[in-house]
Amino acid sequence: GKALNKELAGVGLDVLCNNAGIMGTKDEATKDGCDTQMQTNHLSHFLLTAESWPLLEKAVSLRGEARVVNHSSGARNRGGDGKKPLDEKYLQKNGGNLGGDDSGWAPFSGGRWTRYQQTKLANLVFTYALRDRAAAAGSKVKALVAHPGLSSTNLQVTTTQDGGMSNSLSNRLMGWMAQSGEDGTCPLLTCVCVPGLKSGDFYGPKGFTGPAELMPAAPEEAFADEKSRKMLWEV
Repeated sequence: GKALNKELAGVGLDVLCNNAGIMGTKDEATKDGCDTQMQTNHLSHFLLTAESWPLLEKAVSLRGEARVVNHSSGARNRGGDGKKPLDEKYLQKNGGNLGGDDSGWAPFSGGRWTRYQQTKLANLVFTYALRDRAAAAGSKVKALVAHPGLSSTNLQVTTTQDGGMSNSLSNRLMGWMAQSGEDGTCPLLTCVCVPGLKSGDFYGPKGFTGPAELMPAAPEEAFADEKSRKMLWEV
């Protein structure tokens, strides 16, 4: 963060794209004590956004706009425990004690996938919380979010290597059902590049695959509700 602020102090940062992610990995703690999936997929992004905020505001002052783009997933509302609201224990220093590694009776069930679902919901909740607080502060920095649908990328490779998904299931999903990684990037690129988007806009396919479309706001806002936004910001 410090190096970035020094390097870009004069020109600012037009877009911060929070895209780093892992999926379905073991129930392990980082050296900070947090769940590895949550720290990689959300907590690190929260910290980087906070440290980059002066650069985003600098870009606004020079060019009139800047964006924070977060990357959620269709798994935000379907995971190990289904459509589970955001639970603060997954954001706290409970790594290694969040459901273990056993898979449930069905694909994408069990603790690994509940933890992943919570991280992807956190991405959405963070977007709305950031939008609300930026607007209240009079900032012109926009917060946007995307999801890629079911896309064939290296994300599944690392999941399989870590024991979170069998090779046969991965091959079936990626070979028969998934769209290309390039197509899966379109919602993210929409949020990064397309002019005229509103803060809080959410783009992705409306099914497992498909073109980048503006997602209906009401159900997403209801699930990532104000109680969740406040908790995520303060936990």
